[in-house]
Amino acid sequence: QLQASGGGLVQAGGSLRLSCAASGRSYSTYAIGWFRQAPGKAREIVATINWNGVRTYYADSVKGRFTISRDNAKNTVYLQTNSLQPEDAAVYYCAVARSPYTFYQTIGNYNYWGQGTLVTVSS
Repeated sequence: QLQASGGGLVQAGGSLRLSCAASGRSYSTYAIGWFRQAPGKAREIVATINWNGVRTYYADSVKGRFTISRDNAKNTVYLQTNSLQPEDAAVYYCAVARSPYTFYQTIGNYNYWGQGTLVTVSS
């Protein structure tokens, strides 16, 4: 089971640290991604990280503001979000890649999803 947490209400320019905790099994050999979905919009990729944390990918819209990291000992992936803007408001989800030891950068390759956490940004 994947559980995303850490969302909330923040003013524009603020920061939040999102966490994606896995329980029941380890995903230490799988890439994990953060995705988001705003009302009326399609779900989009935000950032992904490979199994050992060496490789990362960011959507252009968050590059330089968001940082993805993971702690395999804690079975947790993090998303540090800085300089949040109203357009970052969405439900944020984490998901596990479909195959181990493979680094995917497209949403279709992530097939095990957790429940999301809501991020609201006030202007």
